[in-house]
Amino acid sequence: MTEPSTRYQLIVASSPDDLARQAAEQIASGIDLALAERDRAQIALAGGETPRAAYARLAEEHLPWERVDVLLGDERWVPADDPSSNARMLRETLLAHPQASHARFHPVPTDRPTPQASAEAYASELAVLCPGALPRFDVLLLGLGDDGHTASLFPGTAAPGVSDRPVTIGEGKGLPRITLTAPVLSAARRVIFLVSGAGKRQALARLLDPSEPAERTPARLVRPAGVVVILADAAAAADLPGT
Repeated sequence: MTEPSTRYQLIVASSPDDLARQAAEQIASGIDLALAERDRAQIALAGGETPRAAYARLAEEHLPWERVDVLLGDERWVPADDPSSNARMLRETLLAHPQASHARFHPVPTDRPTPQASAEAYASELAVLCPGALPRFDVLLLGLGDDGHTASLFPGTAAPGVSDRPVTIGEGKGLPRITLTAPVLSAARRVIFLVSGAGKRQALARLLDPSEPAERTPARLVRPAGVVVILADAAAAADLPGT
């Protein structure tokens, strides 16, 4: 039986500030919906440079942050104070704000002796936070690499094909990484891609192309039940049909 196609909603922002604002509002809305139904909300956020401004805006949202668990979709296997650490970036942006600092942050434990030990420790924490067959985040914010990767599911590596565990080892740009697997990414209640810059133009076109193989563009492995929201700037969305 053929799998149903993933449904995408492309929203093109008018400016960098608009992109950050819309991302913050989408995440905040997902948190609100989750907290209307449950005591706590779990969100998994992306690292890198693109979401920095969005996290600064999100921190200003009036939310009961003390009821929010903040996690990462992936992390480089580096010390927590390393400049390339996604956890450090979150601490410097979202979690530095007086309101959002009340959120409960669960960084990937990169202080373990091996990447595998870190992955197993993160998986154990997820099992406690999000009990069930698969961890299910209320909001998942993802980036998109110019090679079509998302989280640390890089094309040509083993990580995109891992489906028997929630967390695995990724390898990208010379660094081992800890990453959620495609089934966990697909289980999220709300999935948002944040895409910025002309360098992402081809990758975004491939993500939206129903004939594109996931082997070349692992971001296409993210197949939630609901609509995937793609927030893009004009540079990334240029030349796409309807833009």
